[in-house]
Amino acid sequence: MDKLTEIMMHKRHEIAPLLRPVFIDELLELNATLPRPPSFLQALRRPDGQLAVIAEIKRRSPSAGVISANTGALEQARRYRAAEASALSILTDEKYFGGTLADLATVTKDFAENLPALPCLRKDFMVHPIQVQQARLAGASAILIIVRALPDEEITSLHAAAKAAGLDVLFEIHNREELTRALDHNAQIIGVNNRDLAVFKTDLTLSEQLIPLFPKGVIAVSESGITTPADAARVKAAGACAVLVGEALMRSPDPANLIRDFRRRI
Repeated sequence: MDKLTEIMMHKRHEIAPLLRPVFIDELLELNATLPRPPSFLQALRRPDGQLAVIAEIKRRSPSAGVISANTGALEQARRYRAAEASALSILTDEKYFGGTLADLATVTKDFAENLPALPCLRKDFMVHPIQVQQARLAGASAILIIVRALPDEEITSLHAAAKAAGLDVLFEIHNREELTRALDHNAQIIGVNNRDLAVFKTDLTLSEQLIPLFPKGVIAVSESGITTPADAARVKAAGACAVLVGEALMRSPDPANLIRDFRRRI
């Protein structure tokens, strides 16, 4: 069994006690009731032509092991905001990545009370609309859909739930077939994961091969393996609008300076 299959099996087991029908009308009402979160999509459309930086809060991963186990989500989020990150990605999977839904809720609450409020992506293994509802209640601006991990009917269900809840969706792909599937679901934001989640091997040439195939108007994100400004410049040259950076920022003694270095040299 590859690692992604293992993780998805665990996630389905983990959320099983929470499952119940989540209706579109319920999500529409929730969206109308709660304050509107900042737009993840608009944050990635930088009019100055710079590469947008999605700064990730990630304490550990199956590929890297422990990265920064004791880092507080709010402390790190404030560092990223001070460095003018475009958006945040917050891992909410506990077993494999050391995150919690409370991390997301704590950060979005603080941002709402102490502006500016950066949009936050709920980074998790989404399988059911109940997780979309959780994301909206926790203040997220967007959710992740891993195309490889889901059949089309579940992608349709998650995407419809996200739209009803007022959330953007980052569709994550790893090959040309998955790109076609994401486009079939009218994806507006597509991320190329340079790390193969089956074996956790990273290769930036995936972004260079796939991003030029994106239709005009689709926001292209390069994810994983971005550790230096040179890496970011490389994927930007391939057409990336944004990079999602986690491990390099979490390991850095000065993540704010690293984000600024991305901006200075790109």
